[in-house]
Amino acid sequence: MESGVKHTFSVKKLIQYLILLAIAAVLLYLSFREVKWNDFVTGLKSCNFYWIAVSMVVGVLGFIIRALRWRLLLLPLNKTISFKEAYNGVTIAYLTNFALPRAGEIARCGVIARSKKVTFEGALGTVVLERGFDLICLIMWIILLFAFKWNEFGSFLSNELLEPLKAKFDTGLIWIGIVGCAVFFAIFVVLWIYRKKLVQIKFFRKIAEIIKGLIQGLLTAFRMKNKGLFILYTLLLWGSYWLTSYTTICAFPSVGHLDGTDALFLMIVGGLGWVVPVQGGLGAYHFIVSLALAKVYAIPQTTGVIFATISHESQALVMILCGTLSIISMSMISKTLKTRKKVQ
Repeated sequence: MESGVKHTFSVKKLIQYLILLAIAAVLLYLSFREVKWNDFVTGLKSCNFYWIAVSMVVGVLGFIIRALRWRLLLLPLNKTISFKEAYNGVTIAYLTNFALPRAGEIARCGVIARSKKVTFEGALGTVVLERGFDLICLIMWIILLFAFKWNEFGSFLSNELLEPLKAKFDTGLIWIGIVGCAVFFAIFVVLWIYRKKLVQIKFFRKIAEIIKGLIQGLLTAFRMKNKGLFILYTLLLWGSYWLTSYTTICAFPSVGHLDGTDALFLMIVGGLGWVVPVQGGLGAYHFIVSLALAKVYAIPQTTGVIFATISHESQALVMILCGTLSIISMSMISKTLKTRKKVQ
């Protein structure tokens, strides 16, 4: 029976993976369907790969900054958490997203939990907290951008992103969402009232332990000593994202007229492409960035697709290389520790 459950679980995961891969393929097709391949090759030849190399270096710096920031949240849970452990968790998370979309955050919590210095639930709480800060920052950047450039960028956000979403969510779906939230709230209230009796049951006791670990992770924001340093790392992290976008612009003469504000816009749009639950933003990033370049700047689709392809693949290469090196490093350390134990 147990092997059957495992088999079903594996098949389910495989089907999910193939569906997401198919979505990525469709988005890639929509991005490339009108591309003139002679122009595509010519555009690639015109690319200044010096600036692409710079953007890749900035990408690595972004990983380092994210690891330093995450470590600040982990330290209240265990003061012995090292930068290397946090860095390995971050890079392996990016690598994992190429295999299983949205599984990266789970993977990096697993890396930290593997050291037995922090529980998986505690690490997950810090990740939720960190992503919450990033979401606030993203909203602030969007408000700032559209406050000064609404005529240029507001129409793209409204016509290409918000209106299509609005059309898909009719009144019926909204009411379903409201009812669902009400039911969830009612269940929460019932569980809270009978919590003392429920924790005596093994299943609910385990759930309670998980929730407790999550809360501990979330509360690290209040227990963190270097709050100013956390804010500085956050600003530097988003600065690295912007610089990656700007250096990529510098690599292409065809979009060289775009400035720092445009780089901010493409950073935000590209970020939306990365968070779509497909393997490493594949297809989604290409589609939304080339669409933005066409609608906002009237840049031909071929040029937009070239820009999106080089931008995405250069950063994807950095993620894969850094993640792979982290796995190798962890494997070597693990073997060394096992050897020492045998000698002792």
